[in-house]
Amino acid sequence: MASKDDKKDILNWVEPGSKTGEFKRQQSTFRDTISPDPGAEFPAEKGRYHLYVSYACPWAHRTLIVRKLKGLEDIIPFTSVHWHMGEKGWRFATPDENIPGESVTPDPHHESYTHLRDIYFEQNKDYTGRFTVPTLYDTKAKRIVNNESAEIIRMFYTAFDGILPEEYRGVDLLPKELEEKIEETNGWTYDLINNGVYKSGFATTQSAYESAVTALFGALDRVEEHLTTSPGPYYFGDKITEADVRLFTTIVRFDPVYVQHFKCNIKDIRSGFPAINAWLRKLYWEVPAFKDTTQFEHIKNHYTKSHGQINKFAITPVGPIPNILPQDEEVPAVRAALKKA
Repeated sequence: MASKDDKKDILNWVEPGSKTGEFKRQQSTFRDTISPDPGAEFPAEKGRYHLYVSYACPWAHRTLIVRKLKGLEDIIPFTSVHWHMGEKGWRFATPDENIPGESVTPDPHHESYTHLRDIYFEQNKDYTGRFTVPTLYDTKAKRIVNNESAEIIRMFYTAFDGILPEEYRGVDLLPKELEEKIEETNGWTYDLINNGVYKSGFATTQSAYESAVTALFGALDRVEEHLTTSPGPYYFGDKITEADVRLFTTIVRFDPVYVQHFKCNIKDIRSGFPAINAWLRKLYWEVPAFKDTTQFEHIKNHYTKSHGQINKFAITPVGPIPNILPQDEEVPAVRAALKKA
Protein backbone atom coordinates (compact mmCIF):
# COMPACT_ATOMS: atom_id res chain seq x y z
CA MET A 1 0.00 0.00 0.00
CA ALA A 2 1.22 3.50 -0.71
CA SER A 3 0.63 6.38 1.65
CA LYS A 4 0.88 10.08 0.88
CA ASP A 5 4.18 10.35 2.70
CA ASP A 6 5.76 6.97 1.96
CA LYS A 7 7.12 7.57 -1.52
CA LYS A 8 8.89 4.26 -2.04
CA ASP A 9 5.99 1.91 -1.34
CA ILE A 10 4.14 2.66 -4.56
CA LEU A 11 6.95 1.08 -6.55
CA ASN A 12 7.01 -2.12 -4.51
CA TRP A 13 5.04 -4.54 -6.70
CA VAL A 14 5.83 -7.43 -4.37
CA GLU A 15 5.88 -6.91 -0.61
CA PRO A 16 9.51 -6.56 0.56
CA GLY A 17 10.61 -9.72 2.33
CA SER A 18 7.91 -11.86 0.73
CA LYS A 19 8.93 -15.51 0.97
CA THR A 20 6.87 -16.55 -2.04
CA GLY A 21 7.91 -13.64 -4.24
CA GLU A 22 4.42 -13.55 -5.77
CA PHE A 23 2.79 -10.44 -7.23
CA LYS A 24 -0.71 -9.87 -5.85
CA ARG A 25 -2.93 -7.24 -7.45
CA GLN A 26 -4.72 -4.77 -5.20
CA GLN A 27 -8.52 -4.59 -5.33
CA SER A 28 -10.05 -1.40 -6.72
CA THR A 29 -11.43 1.03 -4.13
CA PHE A 30 -14.12 3.07 -5.90
CA ARG A 31 -17.01 0.94 -7.11
CA ASP A 32 -20.00 3.22 -7.80
CA THR A 33 -22.07 3.07 -10.99
CA ILE A 34 -23.40 5.48 -13.59
CA SER A 35 -27.05 4.75 -14.25
CA PRO A 36 -29.74 5.97 -16.68
CA ASP A 37 -32.36 5.50 -13.95
CA PRO A 38 -34.24 8.63 -12.77
CA GLY A 39 -32.83 9.94 -9.51
CA ALA A 40 -29.56 8.00 -9.82
CA GLU A 41 -26.68 9.23 -7.69
CA PHE A 42 -24.50 9.27 -10.81
CA PRO A 43 -26.90 9.91 -13.72
CA ALA A 44 -25.98 9.35 -17.36
CA GLU A 45 -25.32 12.87 -18.66
CA LYS A 46 -23.30 14.18 -21.56
CA GLY A 47 -20.08 15.90 -20.48
CA ARG A 48 -20.52 15.22 -16.78
CA TYR A 49 -17.86 12.52 -16.46
CA HIS A 50 -14.15 12.56 -17.24
CA LEU A 51 -12.04 9.48 -17.84
CA TYR A 52 -8.42 9.48 -16.70
CA VAL A 53 -6.29 6.83 -18.41
CA SER A 54 -2.78 5.83 -19.35
CA TYR A 55 -2.12 4.62 -22.89
CA ALA A 56 0.49 2.35 -21.34
CA CYS A 57 -1.92 0.52 -19.05
CA PRO A 58 -3.82 -2.47 -20.48
CA TRP A 59 -6.66 -2.03 -17.97
CA ALA A 60 -7.17 1.61 -18.95
CA HIS A 61 -6.82 0.66 -22.62
CA ARG A 62 -9.98 -1.45 -22.29
CA THR A 63 -12.02 1.65 -21.46
CA LEU A 64 -10.67 3.63 -24.43
CA ILE A 65 -11.55 0.81 -26.83
CA VAL A 66 -15.10 0.45 -25.50
CA ARG A 67 -15.57 4.24 -25.38
CA LYS A 68 -14.84 4.36 -29.11
CA LEU A 69 -16.78 1.22 -30.04
CA LYS A 70 -19.85 2.65 -28.27
CA GLY A 71 -19.50 6.13 -29.80
CA LEU A 72 -19.00 7.86 -26.45
CA GLU A 73 -16.28 10.27 -27.59
CA ASP A 74 -18.51 13.37 -27.34
CA ILE A 75 -20.14 12.20 -24.12
CA ILE A 76 -17.13 11.21 -22.01
CA PRO A 77 -13.92 13.19 -22.63
CA PHE A 78 -10.64 11.77 -21.39
CA THR A 79 -7.13 12.71 -20.37
CA SER A 80 -4.12 10.43 -20.63
CA VAL A 81 -1.34 10.79 -18.10
CA HIS A 82 2.33 10.85 -19.09
CA TRP A 83 3.78 7.38 -19.70
CA HIS A 84 6.19 7.61 -16.78
CA MET A 85 5.24 6.36 -13.33
CA GLY A 86 7.50 7.63 -10.58
CA GLU A 87 7.52 7.81 -6.80
CA LYS A 88 4.24 9.74 -6.77
CA GLY A 89 2.55 7.50 -9.33
CA TRP A 90 1.15 8.68 -12.66
CA ARG A 91 1.82 12.31 -13.51
CA PHE A 92 0.10 14.61 -15.95
CA ALA A 93 2.01 15.94 -18.93
CA THR A 94 3.11 19.55 -18.64
CA PRO A 95 2.06 22.22 -21.17
CA ASP A 96 5.51 22.31 -22.77
CA GLU A 97 5.73 18.55 -23.39
CA ASN A 98 4.87 17.11 -26.78
CA ILE A 99 3.82 13.56 -25.97
CA PRO A 100 2.22 11.43 -28.72
CA GLY A 101 -1.42 10.49 -28.47
CA GLU A 102 -4.71 12.28 -28.14
CA SER A 103 -5.40 14.24 -24.91
CA VAL A 104 -2.01 13.80 -23.25
CA THR A 105 -2.33 17.09 -21.40
CA PRO A 106 -2.38 18.68 -17.95
CA ASP A 107 -5.48 17.89 -15.91
CA PRO A 108 -8.24 20.00 -17.52
CA HIS A 109 -10.35 20.06 -14.34
CA HIS A 110 -7.71 20.86 -11.72
CA GLU A 111 -5.19 23.48 -12.80
CA SER A 112 -2.90 22.91 -9.83
CA TYR A 113 -2.90 19.09 -9.90
CA THR A 114 0.34 17.58 -11.20
CA HIS A 115 -0.35 13.89 -10.48
CA LEU A 116 -3.31 11.56 -10.64
CA ARG A 117 -2.92 10.98 -6.92
CA ASP A 118 -4.04 14.56 -6.28
CA ILE A 119 -7.54 13.51 -7.39
CA TYR A 120 -7.45 10.59 -4.96
CA PHE A 121 -6.39 12.82 -2.06
CA GLU A 122 -9.19 15.21 -3.04
CA GLN A 123 -11.57 12.37 -2.17
CA ASN A 124 -9.77 11.43 1.03
CA LYS A 125 -6.68 13.22 2.36
CA ASP A 126 -5.74 10.00 4.19
CA TYR A 127 -6.14 7.70 1.16
CA THR A 128 -3.65 4.82 1.36
CA GLY A 129 -4.30 2.80 -1.79
CA ARG A 130 -2.67 2.93 -5.20
CA PHE A 131 -3.51 5.70 -7.65
CA THR A 132 -4.75 3.64 -10.55
CA VAL A 133 -6.02 4.13 -14.07
CA PRO A 134 -8.63 4.07 -15.37
CA THR A 135 -10.30 6.57 -13.06
CA LEU A 136 -13.84 7.68 -13.91
CA TYR A 137 -14.51 11.09 -12.34
CA ASP A 138 -17.74 13.05 -11.84
CA THR A 139 -16.86 16.67 -12.60
CA LYS A 140 -20.10 18.01 -11.06
CA ALA A 141 -19.95 16.15 -7.76
CA LYS A 142 -16.12 16.21 -7.78
CA ARG A 143 -16.05 12.54 -6.88
CA ILE A 144 -14.35 9.45 -8.25
CA VAL A 145 -17.13 7.16 -9.46
CA ASN A 146 -15.14 4.04 -10.23
CA ASN A 147 -11.57 2.85 -10.81
CA GLU A 148 -12.28 -0.77 -11.76
CA SER A 149 -11.90 -1.22 -15.52
CA ALA A 150 -14.14 -4.30 -15.72
CA GLU A 151 -17.01 -2.30 -14.21
CA ILE A 152 -16.36 0.89 -16.17
CA ILE A 153 -16.55 -0.85 -19.54
CA ARG A 154 -19.84 -2.47 -18.59
CA MET A 155 -21.26 0.92 -17.62
CA PHE A 156 -20.30 2.12 -21.08
CA TYR A 157 -22.19 -0.77 -22.71
CA THR A 158 -25.66 0.50 -21.80
CA ALA A 159 -25.69 3.42 -19.32
CA PHE A 160 -25.59 6.10 -22.03
CA ASP A 161 -27.72 4.35 -24.66
CA GLY A 162 -30.57 6.81 -24.04
CA ILE A 163 -28.47 9.68 -25.41
CA LEU A 164 -26.57 7.76 -28.10
CA PRO A 165 -27.42 7.55 -31.82
CA GLU A 166 -29.18 4.33 -32.80
CA GLU A 167 -26.11 2.88 -34.53
CA TYR A 168 -24.19 2.86 -31.25
CA ARG A 169 -27.08 1.67 -29.11
CA GLY A 170 -26.98 -1.50 -31.14
CA VAL A 171 -23.34 -2.24 -30.28
CA ASP A 172 -23.63 -5.16 -27.86
CA LEU A 173 -20.34 -6.40 -26.42
CA LEU A 174 -22.00 -8.71 -23.92
CA PRO A 175 -24.83 -10.47 -25.81
CA LYS A 176 -27.11 -12.56 -23.61
CA GLU A 177 -26.54 -15.72 -25.59
CA LEU A 178 -22.77 -15.47 -25.00
CA GLU A 179 -22.72 -13.98 -21.52
CA GLU A 180 -22.04 -17.27 -19.73
CA LYS A 181 -19.20 -18.18 -22.11
CA ILE A 182 -17.70 -14.71 -21.86
CA GLU A 183 -17.79 -14.76 -18.07
CA GLU A 184 -16.12 -18.17 -17.99
CA THR A 185 -13.46 -17.01 -20.45
CA ASN A 186 -12.89 -13.80 -18.47
CA GLY A 187 -12.10 -15.81 -15.35
CA TRP A 188 -9.13 -17.76 -16.64
CA THR A 189 -8.02 -15.13 -19.15
CA TYR A 190 -7.73 -12.52 -16.41
CA ASP A 191 -5.92 -14.75 -13.94
CA LEU A 192 -3.56 -16.55 -16.30
CA ILE A 193 -3.00 -14.05 -19.15
CA ASN A 194 -3.97 -10.45 -18.29
CA ASN A 195 -2.58 -10.73 -14.79
CA GLY A 196 -0.31 -13.64 -15.66
CA VAL A 197 2.21 -11.44 -17.47
CA TYR A 198 2.48 -9.28 -14.35
CA LYS A 199 2.81 -12.29 -12.06
CA SER A 200 5.65 -13.47 -14.29
CA GLY A 201 7.38 -10.12 -14.59
CA PHE A 202 7.14 -8.93 -11.00
CA ALA A 203 8.00 -12.28 -9.38
CA THR A 204 10.96 -12.06 -7.03
CA THR A 205 11.66 -15.79 -6.73
CA GLN A 206 12.46 -18.35 -9.43
CA SER A 207 9.61 -20.61 -8.33
CA ALA A 208 7.01 -17.82 -8.45
CA TYR A 209 8.19 -16.80 -11.92
CA GLU A 210 8.25 -20.31 -13.36
CA SER A 211 4.84 -21.13 -11.96
CA ALA A 212 3.30 -17.98 -13.43
CA VAL A 213 4.99 -18.10 -16.84
CA THR A 214 4.17 -21.80 -17.35
CA ALA A 215 0.51 -21.14 -16.54
CA LEU A 216 0.56 -18.11 -18.87
CA PHE A 217 1.74 -20.09 -21.87
CA GLY A 218 -0.64 -22.92 -21.11
CA ALA A 219 -3.46 -20.38 -21.29
CA LEU A 220 -2.12 -18.91 -24.54
CA ASP A 221 -2.10 -22.42 -26.02
CA ARG A 222 -5.74 -22.69 -24.98
CA VAL A 223 -6.57 -19.41 -26.74
CA GLU A 224 -4.69 -20.54 -29.84
CA GLU A 225 -6.66 -23.78 -30.00
CA HIS A 226 -9.94 -21.90 -29.52
CA LEU A 227 -9.20 -19.33 -32.26
CA THR A 228 -8.05 -22.07 -34.64
CA THR A 229 -11.54 -23.58 -34.52
CA SER A 230 -13.56 -20.35 -34.08
CA PRO A 231 -16.34 -19.95 -36.68
CA GLY A 232 -15.42 -16.29 -37.25
CA PRO A 233 -12.47 -13.92 -37.08
CA TYR A 234 -13.24 -12.78 -33.53
CA TYR A 235 -13.15 -14.67 -30.26
CA PHE A 236 -16.78 -15.78 -30.40
CA GLY A 237 -17.54 -15.62 -34.09
CA ASP A 238 -18.33 -12.76 -36.44
CA LYS A 239 -18.95 -9.99 -33.88
CA ILE A 240 -16.58 -8.27 -31.47
CA THR A 241 -17.38 -8.97 -27.82
CA GLU A 242 -15.94 -8.18 -24.40
CA ALA A 243 -13.71 -11.24 -24.72
CA ASP A 244 -11.89 -9.61 -27.64
CA VAL A 245 -11.46 -6.31 -25.81
CA ARG A 246 -10.10 -7.85 -22.63
CA LEU A 247 -7.65 -10.16 -24.40
CA PHE A 248 -6.44 -7.64 -26.99
CA THR A 249 -4.89 -5.20 -24.53
CA THR A 250 -2.52 -7.87 -23.24
CA ILE A 251 -1.72 -9.49 -26.58
CA VAL A 252 -0.91 -6.21 -28.35
CA ARG A 253 1.72 -5.53 -25.64
CA PHE A 254 3.11 -9.03 -25.65
CA ASP A 255 5.84 -8.93 -28.30
CA PRO A 256 6.90 -5.27 -27.78
CA VAL A 257 7.13 -5.53 -23.96
CA TYR A 258 6.19 -8.71 -22.14
CA VAL A 259 8.51 -11.07 -24.03
CA GLN A 260 11.67 -9.29 -22.91
CA HIS A 261 10.68 -7.04 -20.01
CA PHE A 262 8.54 -9.56 -18.10
CA LYS A 263 10.57 -12.59 -19.27
CA CYS A 264 7.53 -14.11 -21.02
CA ASN A 265 9.84 -15.58 -23.64
CA ILE A 266 8.86 -19.20 -24.15
CA LYS A 267 7.40 -18.03 -27.48
CA ASP A 268 6.34 -14.73 -29.01
CA ILE A 269 2.97 -14.11 -30.64
CA ARG A 270 4.15 -13.40 -34.19
CA SER A 271 6.06 -16.63 -34.64
CA GLY A 272 4.57 -18.96 -32.05
CA PHE A 273 0.79 -18.44 -32.19
CA PRO A 274 -0.49 -18.05 -35.77
CA ALA A 275 -4.20 -17.94 -34.91
CA ILE A 276 -3.71 -15.39 -32.14
CA ASN A 277 -1.49 -13.34 -34.43
CA ALA A 278 -4.13 -13.30 -37.18
CA TRP A 279 -6.85 -12.33 -34.67
CA LEU A 280 -4.65 -9.57 -33.20
CA ARG A 281 -3.83 -8.06 -36.58
CA LYS A 282 -7.42 -8.11 -37.79
CA LEU A 283 -8.55 -6.12 -34.75
CA TYR A 284 -5.62 -3.70 -34.94
CA TRP A 285 -5.60 -3.00 -38.67
CA GLU A 286 -9.34 -3.21 -39.43
CA VAL A 287 -11.09 -1.79 -36.34
CA PRO A 288 -10.15 1.83 -35.53
CA ALA A 289 -11.25 1.50 -31.89
CA PHE A 290 -8.33 -0.88 -31.34
CA LYS A 291 -5.62 0.73 -33.50
CA ASP A 292 -6.35 4.37 -32.65
CA THR A 293 -6.19 3.72 -28.91
CA THR A 294 -2.88 1.82 -29.05
CA GLN A 295 0.17 4.00 -28.43
CA PHE A 296 3.35 1.95 -28.60
CA GLU A 297 5.65 4.77 -27.47
CA HIS A 298 3.70 5.05 -24.21
CA ILE A 299 3.61 1.28 -23.83
CA LYS A 300 7.32 0.62 -24.38
CA ASN A 301 8.59 3.64 -22.47
CA HIS A 302 6.34 3.14 -19.47
CA TYR A 303 7.33 -0.43 -18.69
CA THR A 304 11.03 -0.09 -19.43
CA LYS A 305 11.56 3.32 -17.81
CA SER A 306 9.20 3.03 -14.83
CA HIS A 307 10.17 -0.38 -13.44
CA GLY A 308 13.59 0.27 -11.97
CA GLN A 309 13.59 -2.99 -10.04
CA ILE A 310 13.42 -4.86 -13.37
CA ASN A 311 15.35 -2.54 -15.71
CA LYS A 312 17.85 -0.59 -13.61
CA PHE A 313 19.22 1.54 -16.44
CA ALA A 314 15.80 2.25 -18.05
CA ILE A 315 16.95 1.13 -21.49
CA THR A 316 14.11 0.62 -23.95
CA PRO A 317 14.78 -2.11 -26.54
CA VAL A 318 14.55 -1.04 -30.16
CA GLY A 319 12.67 -4.15 -31.29
CA PRO A 320 10.64 -5.90 -32.25
CA ILE A 321 10.37 -4.17 -35.61
CA PRO A 322 7.63 -3.44 -36.41
CA ASN A 323 5.68 -3.33 -33.15
CA ILE A 324 2.88 -5.19 -34.89
CA LEU A 325 3.15 -6.90 -38.28
CA PRO A 326 1.02 -5.84 -41.26
CA GLN A 327 -1.64 -8.37 -42.15
CA ASP A 328 0.16 -9.51 -45.31
CA GLU A 329 3.57 -10.04 -43.72
CA GLU A 330 5.10 -12.78 -41.59
CA VAL A 331 8.43 -13.12 -39.81
CA PRO A 332 11.05 -15.04 -41.86
CA ALA A 333 10.72 -18.24 -39.83
CA VAL A 334 6.98 -18.34 -40.42
CA ARG A 335 7.39 -17.59 -44.12
CA ALA A 336 9.85 -20.45 -44.44
CA ALA A 337 7.54 -22.83 -42.62
CA LEU A 338 4.62 -21.86 -44.84
CA LYS A 339 6.67 -22.55 -47.97
CA LYS A 340 7.48 -26.03 -46.73
CA ALA A 341 3.88 -26.80 -45.77
